[in-house]
Amino acid sequence: MGRFFRIALAAIVALGLWATVVVVGAREGWWRPMVAAQGDTAGFLRWAEGRYAADSHGNIAIVLLDDGEVAQTYFASHGRPVDGDSLFQVASISKWLTAWGVMTLVEQGRIDLDAPVSRYLTRWQLPSSDFDNDEVTIRRLLSHSAGLTDGLGFLGFTPDQTLPSIEAELTEAMDAMTSADGIVRVGARPGSTWRYSGGGYLILQLLIEEVTGQSFNDYMRSAVFAPLGMSASTFVDPDPDRLVDFYAADGSPAIHYRFTATGAASLYTSADDMTRFLQAQVSGPDGASPGRGVLSPATLAEMRAPHAQLLGLPVWGLGEALYVPNGAGSFILGHDGANFPAINTTARIDPATGDGIIVLATGSPRLASEIGGAWAYWQTGVVPLDTLALFDLQRVLIAFAVGALVIILGAIVFARRGRANRSSLA
Repeated sequence: MGRFFRIALAAIVALGLWATVVVVGAREGWWRPMVAAQGDTAGFLRWAEGRYAADSHGNIAIVLLDDGEVAQTYFASHGRPVDGDSLFQVASISKWLTAWGVMTLVEQGRIDLDAPVSRYLTRWQLPSSDFDNDEVTIRRLLSHSAGLTDGLGFLGFTPDQTLPSIEAELTEAMDAMTSADGIVRVGARPGSTWRYSGGGYLILQLLIEEVTGQSFNDYMRSAVFAPLGMSASTFVDPDPDRLVDFYAADGSPAIHYRFTATGAASLYTSADDMTRFLQAQVSGPDGASPGRGVLSPATLAEMRAPHAQLLGLPVWGLGEALYVPNGAGSFILGHDGANFPAINTTARIDPATGDGIIVLATGSPRLASEIGGAWAYWQTGVVPLDTLALFDLQRVLIAFAVGALVIILGAIVFARRGRANRSSLA
C-alpha cells in the first residue's frame, strides 16, 4: 500500500510539472510555428495575405510599420475596392482613442484620474451596490478594474432603430450581447481584479460630454483627431462613399449596425488614420515627440504602465492592452476589436522600436486578432494570452493530454510491476 501511495504521489507531482512545462511552452510558442523569419516584414505580410485568402469573404486593410514608418501594406476586398482611405468600423479599438480623449482632460487639469467618476457626472449615476461606488475612479474605468460586472459587449442597432440615450444605455443596454448582464453597476470590489467592461467606457464617453459641454464626437475631433491629422476619423456619420462594405462570415452582405456606445464600439477610421495614431505613440521625424502634443510622453508612459493583472500577469494599462513584454522594459501594446456579425480589428505597436501592425477586416470574426497575435509572437517570441486562449488552446490541451497519458500509463506499469514482484517473492 505504501508503494502504491508513493507511485500515485509521484504521478500527481509529474502531472503538475508537466502542466507547468506545457503552459510555459505554450507561452514560448513551442507548438506554434514562426510564420516568417524575424525581421522579414515582407515574408510576414505574405503569410497574412494567405490567411486572408484562406479564411475571409470580406475585405481587409493591413499596414506594417518598421521603426515608425510604413514598410508594407495590403488591401483586398470581395466587393468594392478598399484602400488606405477606406473607412472601417473598428469596434473596441474605439476604447483606445477614447482613453486618449480622457487623458487630454487629465492633462488640462479638468479631471483627476483618481477621483470618483461620480464627481463629474450629473446626467446619470451608478446604482447603489454592496460596494463603495466612490472607489470607481477614472483610472480604474480606463483599466477595466473598477468592479463593473456588465460584461458589455454591444450588438448595436439596425438603421431603422432609434438610438437610445447614453443614460438609457447605462441603465440597461438594449443591445447587450447575449452573454452580458447589460446593467452597468458595481458587482465586485473596485480595484480587486481585471474585468472587461464596455459599460465603463460608456461612462467615460458620458464623462467627456459632461466635463467639456460638447458632444463626444465634437470633442474627440478637435482634441485628438485633428491634431494627429486623423481627418477621416469620426464616431458618427461616416462618409458613405468611403465606408467599406459590411460582410458576414459566409460572405453575405451584413447590416451596418449603429451604436449609442460609440466611444466603446464604433469609431470609423481608415488604415491611413490609424497609421498616424500608431506613429504618434513614438518619436517621429524632425524631433516630433511621442504624443505629438496631444498627450505628453509622461502621460503615454503612464498609460502603458501595468494597471491591471490577470492570472498574475500584467494585461492592461490605461485604455490599452499589454499583450506581451517587449524585452525593453515595456510591452507590445494596443487594442483589438470585434463587432457583430464579423468585424475584427487590431492595432499593436512596440514603443521601443516603432514596429507596429494594423489589421482592419470584415467578413471574418477572428482574422485580425489571429494576425495580430502572430505578429506579436513574431516580434518577441512570446505568445499573447488572448492568442493562447483563442487560437492555441486545442494544441496546448492535446500536448498536455498526451503527456498526462504517458505519466498515468507509466504509473500503472510501475504499480503492476511492484505487485508482480511481491507475488513472485511470495
